[in-house]
Amino acid sequence: MHSARKVPTTMNPGEIATVRIELRYSNPLIWRQVEVPTSLSLEALHDIIQLVMGWADDHLWEFTIDKQRYGVPVEDDWGTPPLIAGANVRLHDVLKPRKTNIDYLYDFGDSWELRLVVTNVRAGEPGVSYPRYIDGECNAPPEDCGGIPGFYRMLDIVADPDHPEHVHLKKWLGKYDPTSINTLAIKRSLSRIAKPRSAARKRPPHP
Repeated sequence: MHSARKVPTTMNPGEIATVRIELRYSNPLIWRQVEVPTSLSLEALHDIIQLVMGWADDHLWEFTIDKQRYGVPVEDDWGTPPLIAGANVRLHDVLKPRKTNIDYLYDFGDSWELRLVVTNVRAGEPGVSYPRYIDGECNAPPEDCGGIPGFYRMLDIVADPDHPEHVHLKKWLGKYDPTSINTLAIKRSLSRIAKPRSAARKRPPHP
């Protein structure tokens, strides 16, 4: 079992943390930084990763924290160590005092490996909605392109107009630009998550 930070049973609903998300083995580094409530579930954290990376959540995923796996349990685990439902575990349940490293795997075929570093747990700012996008660099690879090796092979082909697959891949990629991030789309998507949370905080108590 993981070594979890000792957390009181009544959490401050305004507690947030900074999460840096890095795609492993990418060069240049592809990364995002967000601020999230520590009360969200690991499944909700997965949703946020999908949004900031521009992925469509079409594949299996899992987190690994101190050798414990979290994700969506399946009936046949093929003899692998038991997986805990990510929907039932909140971020604050797995945090350590200063810094928490979390491994995230998305798409067990392409095997997108990401490292999350969670730091700076603190009270949220009044009037600010979370989750909140802070910064990032480089566009995430498109899904179903063969993982990191396939991604860089694809970029090489697109840069070579004489390659026999050049035209096909250019058409498949459309307007994809590996250097740009659609920050407006990310912020809009995260705001749709934040609004229900804000509404719940403002809702008057039930008589």
